[in-house]
Amino acid sequence: MRNEQKGILYAFGAYGIWGLFPLYWKLLDQVNSMEILLSRVIWSFVFTTIFILLLKQKNLLIEDLKLLWSNKKIFLSLLAASFAISCNWYIYIFAVNNGHVIETSLGYYINPIITVLFGMIFFKERLSKMQLFAVLVALVGVVVLTISYGEIPWVALLLAFSFATYGALKKKITLNATRGLAIETLFILPFALIYYIYIMLTNNMSFLHVSVQTDILLILAGVVTAIPLVLFSMGAKLLPQYLIGFIQYITPTTLLIFGIVLYNETFSTIEFISFSFIWLAIIIFTISTIIEARKRHNIRHEVANVEI
Repeated sequence: MRNEQKGILYAFGAYGIWGLFPLYWKLLDQVNSMEILLSRVIWSFVFTTIFILLLKQKNLLIEDLKLLWSNKKIFLSLLAASFAISCNWYIYIFAVNNGHVIETSLGYYINPIITVLFGMIFFKERLSKMQLFAVLVALVGVVVLTISYGEIPWVALLLAFSFATYGALKKKITLNATRGLAIETLFILPFALIYYIYIMLTNNMSFLHVSVQTDILLILAGVVTAIPLVLFSMGAKLLPQYLIGFIQYITPTTLLIFGIVLYNETFSTIEFISFSFIWLAIIIFTISTIIEARKRHNIRHEVANVEI
């Protein structure tokens, strides 16, 4: 099997699992969203650390920590990224367990557009005219939805902005996916443990108090978090960025289908119109990205021929 085929399988696996997350979090709808987040942080740290030890990468993890400590800028960036992804996890869990699956879908549809804007604003990345047009079309979709709701779709926007912020903060931090997750959860671990002690003292804890099934699901939240991240990391190394960008829409599409079919959430004509603008923006942006990628490939090919 060629590397690109392997990469496609890894990417489909990652985004497919992320798309199935509502099924998992719905099994824990009897648990407070904050406790689910705390369990996700704690058990992600436990399982990724065990995995690192099994891979005999303890020394590499120590080297990563020393590097972070010696470079305060990178350290603070990863610390901020840890809080950003924790916020993203909490908003997502809360939204799924409170009947906002379709809005989470919207958030992950517009996330790539926000990521592009961040690239333009913070990293001086240039966009083609087609890409800029795609951003404007997506913005129209969000405005239509905002007007129809009578309020800003906070869940969708917070999901999109928190994940885009996480990506921007990690852009120049080259860490192995598994060790990176261990370090990110390590940063949040003290806060998670302190808050867990608080909910235990206030008799609001579900862990060890509801059922064995609930306890197992809370523990496995760490595994569920780690597996798609590792698959994504493996796929991203083997695939061009535009292909990863295209495959990522598996997740919000799955979320949208679940919201309408499984959870009977309202999907009105206005919401269909709004999503249609965003789907159109995605099509325009994807086509533009492929064209730009081919142009760069042709230029490199021509340069290589000239050098020969």
